[in-house]
Amino acid sequence: MKLATYHDGTRDGQLWIVSRDLKRALPATGIAASMLAALEDWDKAAPLLALAYDRLNAGDEPFATPFTPERCLAPLPRAPQWLDASAFLNHGRLMDKAFNNPPNPDFETIPLVYQGASDDFRGPLAPVEFPDEALCIDMEGEFGVILSDVPMGTSAEKALDHVRLLVQINDWSLRAAGPREMRAGFGFLQAKPSTSFAPVAVTPDEIAPHWHDGRVNLQLFVEINGREVGRANGREMHFSFAELIAHCTKTRRLTAGTILGSGTVSNEDRAAGSSCISEIRVIEMLDEGAARTPFLSFGDKVRLEARLPDGSSPFGIIDQQVVKA
Repeated sequence: MKLATYHDGTRDGQLWIVSRDLKRALPATGIAASMLAALEDWDKAAPLLALAYDRLNAGDEPFATPFTPERCLAPLPRAPQWLDASAFLNHGRLMDKAFNNPPNPDFETIPLVYQGASDDFRGPLAPVEFPDEALCIDMEGEFGVILSDVPMGTSAEKALDHVRLLVQINDWSLRAAGPREMRAGFGFLQAKPSTSFAPVAVTPDEIAPHWHDGRVNLQLFVEINGREVGRANGREMHFSFAELIAHCTKTRRLTAGTILGSGTVSNEDRAAGSSCISEIRVIEMLDEGAARTPFLSFGDKVRLEARLPDGSSPFGIIDQQVVKA
């Protein structure tokens, strides 16, 4: 099933059910007022949402209207928790070179995950404000999962039972602030502003068989000002979402609505391009001796779209402009 959140004047928005082809939508009236409400009562809400979804796809919902991404907030405009990993080791290796990070002996065995702000997620088409271009504005194309309640000590073998929805993410980053915050050892704050999401969250069965082994095996097409810079595939995630969930619950439980990101989608094959500008720049430094691709400026546009093999977009499109706050 496919779900979205329309702006209705409230912080959490209104839950809508979206047809498989992203052409029609229906409010989840009487089932759940918001996405978070549905997640917190999933066993009751999911069967009712699925029935309405089937009727919507069959054309049997007289109150359905055209799906309007312009009305969409992030699927979860705010969430109980936002955890973001760096599960693509190719990206991690490149970033270590970019920031001259010392070798990490646990790099391939213990996932890197930070806890970010979850109070102000951005919708797919909303302009994104930043105070200063000198902060080195960057995007990061990712995939993510939205979870049910997950007990402490959940094993990787049981972890995927708690995945309720899949999402497509642009995790905005301010690279000028990152090195200082990493050296401080307290985690990101200024370097990680509000994260953006594609309009539609999908249940894993919607992209089967491309949801495989706890990974989204789809290409994520990334464009800057209309020029394609990346089409990396999520299958090269070193740590699967199952392993990431097990890592995150080693000493804590997670509540329903927690979002866990994959980190920047990155492939070893240079032909796949990159899902963030920092990766493009470090490859230029390694191959050409100097970085020549600039970070984003006010007025620049970023577009991200994961595609199925038939060319369709299961999550819809993130298409945003960078503007001055």
